Amino acid sequence: MNTANAPGMAFTWRQGWRYGLMGLPLAFVALPLYVLLPNHYARSFGVPLATLGVLLLAARLFDAIIDPLLGRWSDGLFARSPAVVLRWGAVAAMALGLGFAALFFPPVRGLQPLLAWAAAALALTYAAYSALSVLHQSWGARLGGDEVQRSHVVAWREGLGLIGVVVASISPVALGLPITTALLFVALALAWLAWRRAVSPPPTAPLAAAFTPPRTAPGQAIGDQATRPGMALPFSRPGFRGLLAVFIVNGIASALPATLLLFFVQDRLQAPPAWEPLFLGSYFICAALAIPLWLRLVGRIGLARTWGVGMLLSVAVFVFALALGAGDFAGFLVVCALSGAALGTDLALPAALLAGAIADSGDRGRAEGAYFGWWNFATKLNLALAAGVALPVLGALGYVPGTRDPQALQVLSWAYCLLPCALKLLAALLLYLLILRKNVAPQPHPFAATSNHLR
Repeated sequence: MNTANAPGMAFTWRQGWRYGLMGLPLAFVALPLYVLLPNHYARSFGVPLATLGVLLLAARLFDAIIDPLLGRWSDGLFARSPAVVLRWGAVAAMALGLGFAALFFPPVRGLQPLLAWAAAALALTYAAYSALSVLHQSWGARLGGDEVQRSHVVAWREGLGLIGVVVASISPVALGLPITTALLFVALALAWLAWRRAVSPPPTAPLAAAFTPPRTAPGQAIGDQATRPGMALPFSRPGFRGLLAVFIVNGIASALPATLLLFFVQDRLQAPPAWEPLFLGSYFICAALAIPLWLRLVGRIGLARTWGVGMLLSVAVFVFALALGAGDFAGFLVVCALSGAALGTDLALPAALLAGAIADSGDRGRAEGAYFGWWNFATKLNLALAAGVALPVLGALGYVPGTRDPQALQVLSWAYCLLPCALKLLAALLLYLLILRKNVAPQPHPFAATSNHLR
């Protein structure tokens, strides 16, 4: 492993791909889990939408609840050494591949046995995915650097992740699920080997005076509970609380269309299966292509303002999507391309803002796991609410997969287009009130310490 960058040293492309490559299999897994799985179980196994919604809500809530615990566990591993982190990363990667295979190839049939198997497979897959994600994100945040460098660290992770998403959007249709699963195992192995050669974060910083632990007993490991800050530490930081509020609202807005995408494509647009990879591929390819452009804008107007521009672009695109109907395939390709470009800000910027908030709070090098544990908790909560609320509500309002009833399809369009727009606008308002306006306020404020990083 290489030593960490010295302050101010550029984050080179070699450092970038070695660290960021793990983002590819993580994103490769995320697309089937959050986009394909609900549709797959509803159509292939006949699981009712209401039942499916409850199952996914329970599994994703479990996933969200364990993230703060995994964050505390991650900080303990980093306190020991990066080598320990990598060893546990290998364990999590193997568990992730096994859980994914079990989830998409259930050996049981019948509704009740299938639901029990799916629940166990989801628990394993989500736990492994969350553990690997927290370790990888914390590693990147601990590399430090200025606002531009932090955005590049995240951009490498998310940009390579988008390549994984594009492959995952095409391979199930073009190659089938068995080969897709094999590709996942290969990607996890290669990504771990690259991560092993990546630049390492500096040693864990000593705790601040207010959080100095009691004297350790002779022989006590430096990574045990006494050397780790509490899980609630991030919520004592005003910068984190404000950023998290924006992230949650914006995340729900993004999770809703992700959950409903295939239902909208298959029933509202009535698109044949051959179009689905084109829609998904254009969405994620445009997100990847847009990231360098967004990073240039970051250099001009800052992270937070650039994120706000992305939110407003997304609103404009989904308002246009509301007018689409059966056969409007070309129009939806435009929607996918432009909303994908807007997605680039959601992928590359919030985590960079969080890394800045951690540094400004004085917690860099000792509590990244705690921060990213709660951060991922919010991400999973968004996805849980999107599946656990949207799907049962759609079912109650008369929508069932395969319907051609105009009123049911109109309800689907409102859920896919209008509700995300309203939430995006609310997120943009919170971004202004909790971050941008705070940074230009003349009077002293506890949040002012984050101004250099949250502009």
